[in-house]
Amino acid sequence: MVKRLLKIQDSSWVKKITVWRQIKDFIFISIGVFMASIGLKGFLLPNGFFDGGAMGISLLLELLTPMNLSVLIILVNLPFILLGARQVSVAFAIKSTLAIFGLALLVHFIEFPTITADKLLIAVFGGFFLGSGIGFAIRGGAVIDGTEVLAISVSRTSSLTVGDFITVFNVFLFIVAAFFVNLETAMYSLLTYFSASKTVDFIINGVEEYLGVMIMSPMAEEIKSMISHDLGRGVTVLKSDGGYGEKAKLLPDRKVLFCVITRLEVTRMLTEIDKIDPKAFVIQYPIKDTKGGMIKKRPLH
Repeated sequence: MVKRLLKIQDSSWVKKITVWRQIKDFIFISIGVFMASIGLKGFLLPNGFFDGGAMGISLLLELLTPMNLSVLIILVNLPFILLGARQVSVAFAIKSTLAIFGLALLVHFIEFPTITADKLLIAVFGGFFLGSGIGFAIRGGAVIDGTEVLAISVSRTSSLTVGDFITVFNVFLFIVAAFFVNLETAMYSLLTYFSASKTVDFIINGVEEYLGVMIMSPMAEEIKSMISHDLGRGVTVLKSDGGYGEKAKLLPDRKVLFCVITRLEVTRMLTEIDKIDPKAFVIQYPIKDTKGGMIKKRPLH
């Protein structure tokens, strides 16, 4: 009877965690889509500016072709979504698809007033709103610019880091823009890109491409099994000693779990940890890049 009651309680708790995570993801993604649409419709589009990444490709093609930007946003990001389904997860790809379609619909149907004609303000604040949109979408476990998914995929099969690939990609994009549009627009758009990238870093609390995660919990074995089997990531178990207050010497030895994940996977990991032990002590810190180990391999799903 007690075991059955505990099982029902555990099931209820897991469901509660899952639903709450989905609600927060929806809120973050909705905010991200709305912010990005403000950046596009209120700043960049009326003045012919563009950004880096997949969004930059879409904006550049919109300037050079008669195609509608909403259609271009979907078409350009579609290959990255398919890649994300393989490299990250199907759930990530579904959320990203909904976010990108939502952005395309807002760009097509919603009209924002042109806020300023000052080119410097357009570049800075256009990048700010667009970067905010990308950052909030990532906080919700999705992307509205798929270049980062491609960068992670390339980094797992080459010596390039994620940051190196994104930099090279965008330098090439702005060179093309300078050739087909004009040098001044490309220079202002480069400023837009820097503004957007810094805003993304700020929105997601300075998280780098990879995160080192340390987990302390009395249910370390269950969390270790989840990381290994459900997330498909390697995990290292460290034996440690700890203390708190007067009972410091009475505390038993404990296990500390350590693993490295990409920032696109951190939301899922924290949700799964909460399902097992909501009181677990979790530490995250940025890592520039990794070599070898499970992080360079595709996770199991």
